[in-house]
This record gives sequence, C-alpha cells and structure tokens, in this order.
Amino acid sequence: MDLQACTEAIRAKVGDQSNLNATLKFDCGSDGVVFIDALSTPNIVSNENLDAGCTVAMLLEDLSAMLNGELTPVNGFMAGKLKVSGDMSVAMRLQNVV
Repeated sequence: MDLQACTEAIRAKVGDQSNLNATLKFDCGSDGVVFIDALSTPNIVSNENLDAGCTVAMLLEDLSAMLNGELTPVNGFMAGKLKVSGDMSVAMRLQNVV
C-alpha cells in the first residue's frame, strides 16, 4: 500500500468525527507523512507535515500492515516497529481508530 492508499484508509477509519480529540502524525520518513487533525470538525486527514500532539514514526510498510490488520499497534510498539513521541495517551486512543 502506498502513502496515498494509507491516507485514504486512515481517512475512512477516522471518519468525520473520532474520539481522538487531538492531532496525530504518522511519520514514514522519506515516504511522507499522514496527519490527522481530530480537533477540527469534520476531522481532517492529509499529507501535510504539520506539528502534532503525538507523532508515530514508522516505516510505510509497517503502517500498511497495521491498516490491513496484520500488525497491531501494541505489537508494533513492543517490536520496535513504531516509535511514539509526544502525548502517549493519543497513541493509546489510536487503537480505537486503526
């Protein structure tokens, strides 16, 4: 799954209103970013590299695996496949969305 497909999948999962109540960014390095603004109504999902309350750094292939259900956020974190910076409670709420 490429970045655009991941962005669309996240947009579909987040919907217009989520319970995240924060900003979150998936940083896939040179492959790009997926930014979720769940403070605005409707929620906005884009590829803008903006500051976020929580940033999850991971490879695009791992983000794709997470969106396909092949990798859970907890297993990804424990295996070191994703690194969280910023507000960890936002990353915890992400489990309800992804």
